[in-house]
Amino acid sequence: MGFAPDITERLARARADLRMGVPVVLESGALVLAAETLNAARLAEVRAMGAASIAITSHRASTLKVAAYDGDLTRIALPVDAALTWVRGIADPADDLRQPMKGPLHARREGSAEPARAAIALTKAARLLPAAIMVDLPNPVSFAQSHNLTVVPDSAALATDLSPLDPIIAARMPLDASEAGRLHIFRPHDGAEEHYAVEIGQPPRDKPVLARLHSACFTGDVLGSLKCDCGPQLRGALAQMGQEGAGVLLYLNQEGRGIGLANKMRAYSLQDQGFDTVEANHRLGFEDDERDFRIGAEILRRMGFSSVRLLTNNPAKVARMNDSGIEVVERVALKVGENRHNHHYLATKASKSGHLL
Repeated sequence: MGFAPDITERLARARADLRMGVPVVLESGALVLAAETLNAARLAEVRAMGAASIAITSHRASTLKVAAYDGDLTRIALPVDAALTWVRGIADPADDLRQPMKGPLHARREGSAEPARAAIALTKAARLLPAAIMVDLPNPVSFAQSHNLTVVPDSAALATDLSPLDPIIAARMPLDASEAGRLHIFRPHDGAEEHYAVEIGQPPRDKPVLARLHSACFTGDVLGSLKCDCGPQLRGALAQMGQEGAGVLLYLNQEGRGIGLANKMRAYSLQDQGFDTVEANHRLGFEDDERDFRIGAEILRRMGFSSVRLLTNNPAKVARMNDSGIEVVERVALKVGENRHNHHYLATKASKSGHLL
């Protein structure tokens, strides 16, 4: 039994399975498939198994004008003749304006919503659209064994504990901002993306360090996108640390406020239809911000820091650091990168997300 995967490894398998379109099984008795990666053959098999549902978040339900009897989510009965295009239309808002009528949609009230909650949590963790096809299984473990499927306890899928992080390697890396640069790599136990810390100089561990929690932004950091202020914030933070001779920039792989690059591009497409960044996230079924800033606090702790001067315009980061045991002795403003393409985006961050701009 020593070679068998533990629960963390099973969850990692489940995320990978869902991304490939392979179903997973919840111990409570449900077969789960991600709506985004579902194919026609598996949909037909699900329909043949009996009454099925598609679970979506209350944000997506609000867009579709269907009641969310379960509070944070709703379970829509899957029509017996549901086609793959119908499932995709429920999950993905890309064609909502062109085809606003998806119904009639019948929300279920019977039974527990916990399996659906676990299923949505798994699809989010897999960086997929938060929508899951579900069908009840009378003998979930035997079904999983006969079909070679991953079994996940509902409680594990819903757990919010932070995965431990291990320091993997650190090496000298001269930068434009400072030749005294050093890159640290941290790997979480749960098989998710690695996170990085850029250390400038040799900041003392017993004093507040100039720090920034920077979420990965491929479009802004790498491509120089003008739709956000991420690239200028990244370079501005490093430049300020270089000028002071010391600092730590945490580069957290939480693209698109934690929804992943593909979903971020979906949000951009919705913004082109006239929705702001928060409205776009909601239409996709996500919260305003799905990031976990506890990761940054844990990396700082592993590096020996207990207090920071935090480079941020986001009060939520300050609160999360303090809540996680890293004292924020000063918030250092970082107001850079506004242009005619992102003015509305920054205004939305100020008005709806509380950013101090």
